[in-house]
Amino acid sequence: MTGPVVVVGDTLLDRDVEGMVNRLCPDSPVPVLDETAHVDRPGGAGLSAVFAAAQGAEVILVTALADDAGGARLSVLLAAAGVQVYPLRLAGATPEKIRLRAGGRVLLRHDRGGAGEPGQPGEPVLRVLDRASVVLVSDYGRGVARQPALRAALASIRAPVVWDPHPRGPAAVPGANLVTPNEAEVRELMEAPAGASRLATAAEGAQRLRQRWGAGAVAVTLGADGALLSHAGSTPLVVPAPVAAEGDTCGAGDRFAVTAGLALARGALVSEAVQEAVVEASAYVADGGVATALPPPVRRAPQAVHTAVAGDRVGVAAAAAVVARVRAAGGTVVATGGCFDLLHAGHVATLQAARQLGDCLVVCLNSDASVGGLKGPERPVMRQDDRSRLLAALSCVDAVMIFDEPTPVAALSWLRPDIWVKGGDYTTGAGDGDSLPEAEILRRWGGHTVVVPYLDGRSTTAMIAATAGASIEGVGR
Repeated sequence: MTGPVVVVGDTLLDRDVEGMVNRLCPDSPVPVLDETAHVDRPGGAGLSAVFAAAQGAEVILVTALADDAGGARLSVLLAAAGVQVYPLRLAGATPEKIRLRAGGRVLLRHDRGGAGEPGQPGEPVLRVLDRASVVLVSDYGRGVARQPALRAALASIRAPVVWDPHPRGPAAVPGANLVTPNEAEVRELMEAPAGASRLATAAEGAQRLRQRWGAGAVAVTLGADGALLSHAGSTPLVVPAPVAAEGDTCGAGDRFAVTAGLALARGALVSEAVQEAVVEASAYVADGGVATALPPPVRRAPQAVHTAVAGDRVGVAAAAAVVARVRAAGGTVVATGGCFDLLHAGHVATLQAARQLGDCLVVCLNSDASVGGLKGPERPVMRQDDRSRLLAALSCVDAVMIFDEPTPVAALSWLRPDIWVKGGDYTTGAGDGDSLPEAEILRRWGGHTVVVPYLDGRSTTAMIAATAGASIEGVGR
């Protein structure tokens, strides 16, 4: 593959809540689930991107993220998987799917959020589509695949396009190389007549769908029975599953589409790609499904910190409220980040200069765990609650968001600031914005990185050393 795998589509926040049922609710005859554990993961297009990244591919995800805690959590999970997010704005709340499970079976699914429309893609998004080795459209019927500018770009790219459709979504763009509905989706999309056999329904539906959408091929997934491929003439190719796997099929369709897409990117024929996808999807279900297929970094991704020790100015909700208000007014969102251990005059000067560049300033603060990982077990000197309280008390700071990762990549992907500010020294030439590691991330949505002067002679490390030296000297006397 010469370019990245680009996944386009709707991303949801999925949560599996595991528990035990030992009694019924006293006021209604329903089971009571005692929660024992839960796992968050990206769903929809996000899960497809995680699967592709786990295969070692460079993966770019074009999706819509909301300005809320769910969007922030998705950014953390996707960053942990090594997925590069090129976010579109999403009005409203992050779509969430919560599965309540006991004994390996789903008792109930609770859906919420996700009624908003995605925003326009910027030039960076259109450029990554141009250099893709394959594009997978993972449509979950929530608007990304319907976005006009995206559709126009998808219809004109040179790379193979694999389209995983949804009955509530739009038609695949003309010329899509492979469309991968499941049999239930084919019945709904094509309004199959009642009484037809399963195989006949799949074959006729695939052929009609291929003709209607102008697709190169349609592969209908048949669960444990494999897939049916309509790609030339009127005789379909039936690809049986190598094993009759039973288990949790959540994500199996995503796994199928990703595998087929990666095969096409390597130059495989469509029939070869579908055969490979059937084998992989069958093994995925047999091995335990999404619960065991998630990469360890995603399973262990830390929870977003929602501390609110300084009124309503600390935490994801505070940052979301500020950013939403400024964007609604057409203003400029500015962000900066750091440990801010022992807040000093140099920090304040940087924060004041940053605030003057826009209409709000959000500070991304390294959590205690993050500071310890970067600076050693003796740091931070001040805990995150105190550091966030001091920062939030400054008139130039509008909100503080605490993050657990070594770098603010996930926080930035969610906040999407117009300007990212770092403290620097112009006189030494060290403050070259293009050299900042965050510069590439900001370019994904057309943002900019800048440096502002800092006050010479101010250093947290030097202050700690001086304080320690003074304490030792005082003991000596």
